[in-house]
Amino acid sequence: QGELAESGGGVVQAGESLRISCSGRASSYYTMAWFRQAAGREREFVAAVRTYSDSRTQYSNSVKGRFTASRGGTRNIVYLDMNSLKPEDTAIYFCAADRRSDSVAYYYREDSYTYWGQGTQVTVSS
Repeated sequence: QGELAESGGGVVQAGESLRISCSGRASSYYTMAWFRQAAGREREFVAAVRTYSDSRTQYSNSVKGRFTASRGGTRNIVYLDMNSLKPEDTAIYFCAADRRSDSVAYYYREDSYTYWGQGTQVTVSS
C-alpha cells in the first residue's frame, strides 16, 4: 500500500452526487489535494485543502460551485463531495499530499506534492 489511498469512486448518472475519500499513512499533511485525468488528456488540478489553520480550500473553475473539498477529523484525511456531476467529470481522480508548509503556495501544481495515490475511477453517464 502506498502513502495515500483513495476510495469511493464509481458510476453515476449525470446530475447525481458522489463522495470520494483519501486517507494517508502519515499522521498529518499540510496540504491535500485532488487532481483528475480523463482519457487522452493531461492530469489537471481539481481542489486543494490546507489542513492547518483555517482549512482554506481552492478549486478549479471547472468544478467551483459543484464540488466541495474538506478535511476529515484528522489532518490525513480529505474528502471530495461532487454534486451536479457531468459526463465531462469522468476521469481517474488522484489524491495528492505534502507535509511542507510552502506546498500551499502553488497548490494547483503537481510538483507541489510529494505523495500521490493510485487513483479512483469516477464515471458519469449521460
